[in-house]
Amino acid sequence: MDNHKSDKNNQQSDDQSNTSSQKPNTQQSNTQDSQNNTSDAFNFNSFGQQYLDQLNQVNQLNQSLFDQSNQASNPFEANMKLWQNSINNFGNFMMPSTSENVDSQKPDSQQGDQNKDQQSADSDMGDLNELSQKFFSETLKRVGQDDNISQSLMLNMIDGWQKFSTGVADKSPTALIEQQMNLWKQQFQLYQNTLMKGSEDQIQPLVTPEKGDKRFTDEEWTNNPIFDFLKQSYLLTANGMMDTIDNTEGVDEKTRQRLSFFTRQWLNAMAPSNFLWSNPEILRLTMESKGQNLVRGLKQLTEDMEKSSKMLSIRMTDHDAFKLGENIATTTGKVVFRNRLFELIQYNPTTAKVHKRPLLIVPPWINKFYIMDLKEKNSYIRWALNEGHSVFVMSWANPTRAYKDVNMKDYMHEGLLTALDVIKEITGESAANVIGYCIGGMLLALTLSWLTENKQADRIASATFWATIFDFSDPGDLGVFIDERTVSALEQEGEQQGVFDGRLMGAAFSLLRENSLYWNYYVQNYLKGERPIPFDLLYWNSDATNVTAALHSFVLRELYLGNKMIEKGELAYDGVKVDLSKVTIPTYVVATLQDHIAKWKGSYASTQVLGGDVTFVLGESGHIAGIINPPTGKYGFYTHEDYVADPDEWYAKAEKHDKSWWLHWSEWINQHSAGEVDSRQPGITYTGKEWQILSDAPGEYVHVRADEALRSTEP
Repeated sequence: MDNHKSDKNNQQSDDQSNTSSQKPNTQQSNTQDSQNNTSDAFNFNSFGQQYLDQLNQVNQLNQSLFDQSNQASNPFEANMKLWQNSINNFGNFMMPSTSENVDSQKPDSQQGDQNKDQQSADSDMGDLNELSQKFFSETLKRVGQDDNISQSLMLNMIDGWQKFSTGVADKSPTALIEQQMNLWKQQFQLYQNTLMKGSEDQIQPLVTPEKGDKRFTDEEWTNNPIFDFLKQSYLLTANGMMDTIDNTEGVDEKTRQRLSFFTRQWLNAMAPSNFLWSNPEILRLTMESKGQNLVRGLKQLTEDMEKSSKMLSIRMTDHDAFKLGENIATTTGKVVFRNRLFELIQYNPTTAKVHKRPLLIVPPWINKFYIMDLKEKNSYIRWALNEGHSVFVMSWANPTRAYKDVNMKDYMHEGLLTALDVIKEITGESAANVIGYCIGGMLLALTLSWLTENKQADRIASATFWATIFDFSDPGDLGVFIDERTVSALEQEGEQQGVFDGRLMGAAFSLLRENSLYWNYYVQNYLKGERPIPFDLLYWNSDATNVTAALHSFVLRELYLGNKMIEKGELAYDGVKVDLSKVTIPTYVVATLQDHIAKWKGSYASTQVLGGDVTFVLGESGHIAGIINPPTGKYGFYTHEDYVADPDEWYAKAEKHDKSWWLHWSEWINQHSAGEVDSRQPGITYTGKEWQILSDAPGEYVHVRADEALRSTEP
């Protein structure tokens, strides 16, 4: 979701990009001249020292966390030191000392102009100092907190390194030595190539960024020998470390996944594109704007820190550009019911006749429902109305700390089952077709089992599952956060806070795709000083919701950690033993091929455990784009009617359809819609009596943000 590309039209340095025959020491001279020429507009030496001082403060704060535990020896310590030294040396290279008495050598007219510019620079530095103090004040607040979650993750990393070192020593004793030697050889070859870059022979790079890596698109990363060296040195180090972790024998898969994930996080955080002194585009922009980009960036960083939880939530879009009910979530409807857990929205029909059986959508409560109604052209709700459905949607409340003990069974009784009761009173229909999205689908599956055991299965005529996990044995990247130690830490946090902060969850989800959903916005917002552009999807993505402590614990411990939903009779749920094989209503399950939150094979398991007629569809793309894929969308889907046990075997035989799965589902759901009736208007029951209208769609609950809910004292 990278929305800003590097501006390749900016002025390139002729001395750096065109005079390729110069050696690195000559490049240093040119860069020094360039910086000295602009020092009268912005004091780079003073700012650079302050910048490095701030980095040192951050490093000291981070180090204080690690000093609390006995950190295991890191087998990649040499690689990390090698790369860190290159960053340090490059920082020194980019900060040459200013020659003495340079100002006195200029004519009086230039001296007067310089004094004015220096006053302006001093003012900039004053603003920067004030903003820096705010930033570090916010940082200290977070570092000073007792964070059980961070400590548990850190201890997991320590255990992981120990297991990795022990396993490699036993199974592949020479692997690390060979990897280290190979890296040193590559780095030495890169150094030689850099020295020879000015020769007539074309020197092919030792390594290039992967396709889609937008961090190094600026031409200076290739044309300038210094930045090209830095880029390749980083990529060689990163690729070498990741290859060793991913391919070395002697490590169990869980440890490998965890080390791979967190090492990738560290490497991407340390990319030279993320730092002022090692990003040519940022250096150029800073000189051209006389440092104003950094002042704007630090202001935005401080604002984001103030609105963040324990982890920095980077603003990805212009929040002021969207107003719910005005230019987003605009499909017309009415709130016809409200309790402490949800509002029920009944949407205005768009056809004269509608399907007799109403359609209820159960969205996930870790995000808000309007992902299905961002704008008219990709609104699933609007499309379903045009298809003749009577659409009802549950809009979940954003929990306050008072919701601490609200559990999954409460979301079933006060949520889904209550919504079915209200719909029955309004429409007169005893059964509804129900859609569950992500964790809303987990609630739907458990409710189906509960209804079956309590002889009430006929309340739901058909069930559709969007991106819903049934088998949690491989939960994807989320699995690196989930083990007994981390779940226990999260439970302690929930016991203290009452809810799990949705802002923290949102930042964690962004780090699952850190380069496209985190660090690119870090560079854009804080180093370039740009304001994020309006983007409705990212606005929704940033509109987090909290999760109650009891519910969070249930999902993590019983489903993710215990994987009990797929096993017959293993999960005790509100007085019943869950057995999905007894659920015999028709079901439609759609997963997506590139989903990193709910991996498709975990959804495919539904074909093996549900007892009724199951239709499984595999869409292209991921957790959001693959689901919200209207008929005008670009993604297709796969089907195959023989649901063998092995999902890979099913996929190998599946047929590709170059259209939206919505159209396929529409044909399927028509078989379970029980004919047609006159359209239903909100506020009138099937008997013609008036029904309460509480507000216009999208309702009131959807407006409550996570931080507002945390500050609330009301239940």
